[in-house]
Amino acid sequence: MDGSSSPTPPQAPAAAPEVTASLAERFEEHRSHLRAVSYRMLGSLSEADDAVQEAWLRLDRTDASGIENLGGWLTTVVSRVCLNLLRSREQRREDPMERAETRIPDPLIGSERRIDPEQEVLLADSVGLALMVVMESLSPAERLALVLHDMFAVPFDEIAPLIEKTSAATRQLATRARRKVQGQAPAPDPDLGRQREAVDAFFAAARDGRFEALVSVLDPDVVLRSDGGVGGALTVVLNGARTVAGQAVTYGSLTPFVRPALINGAAGVVVVRKDRAVSVMAFTVVGGKIVAIDVLSDPERLKSLDLTALDPQG
Repeated sequence: MDGSSSPTPPQAPAAAPEVTASLAERFEEHRSHLRAVSYRMLGSLSEADDAVQEAWLRLDRTDASGIENLGGWLTTVVSRVCLNLLRSREQRREDPMERAETRIPDPLIGSERRIDPEQEVLLADSVGLALMVVMESLSPAERLALVLHDMFAVPFDEIAPLIEKTSAATRQLATRARRKVQGQAPAPDPDLGRQREAVDAFFAAARDGRFEALVSVLDPDVVLRSDGGVGGALTVVLNGARTVAGQAVTYGSLTPFVRPALINGAAGVVVVRKDRAVSVMAFTVVGGKIVAIDVLSDPERLKSLDLTALDPQG
């Protein structure tokens, strides 16, 4: 512009920022909820943040005056974004080079002594890492139905259009997903102290090389899942108390570097050497016995972990 045109009326530029600011403020009221939905759907904190950002961009391009229920609208939008990401992920896994035995989702690391309000929102339903691992095996539609209905109480008739099914078919999908999850990821003991006792006993036995003591703290059908990255080439799944105990004895050398932590709301540890995380271990404890151990040791993913929440060593 050459500067010769008429000046813009002062009220015009002032109005647009006010509207945008108001819309942004309303969006921020829902951000924590949207991030919780996205994390449960995707099991990835970075992808969850991307999905939330995409929801904001779509809202910013929309005439929000016609949206009666902003929270519901945003939940629908972020769910569609997550569903597309899950479907894309599933297509990649059809390539044998991309298929892995197991994938450990991004862990949420917290302190048993200090509760982080943002993590509290993410873990409102005590979504343990073992449950997140099992959810990785669900189809995109199953995962969406289970997460939205069982964890966020979204009615089936609102979920159905997202996956292009009837409400009845969507209910059946959620039921099938629920059965898979309940069979493979039992609810942990609600007593965090009892969980910690089992984890401490595990590492004490591993440190001293007491094989039978290790077996005694493990459930007979315990499963150990380990994700070392590198395209899944280093993934490991072990079953049975004696098999897992045999592997766990090798963890004895790591006990000096174990730092207690909450991993997705349950007792776990981060193994730290020279201020760098070398593994995250999440434990599922039921009836005083360890029924699942989920280990993330992928160097690339561990680099991005925030260790500031860790409890002091010892």
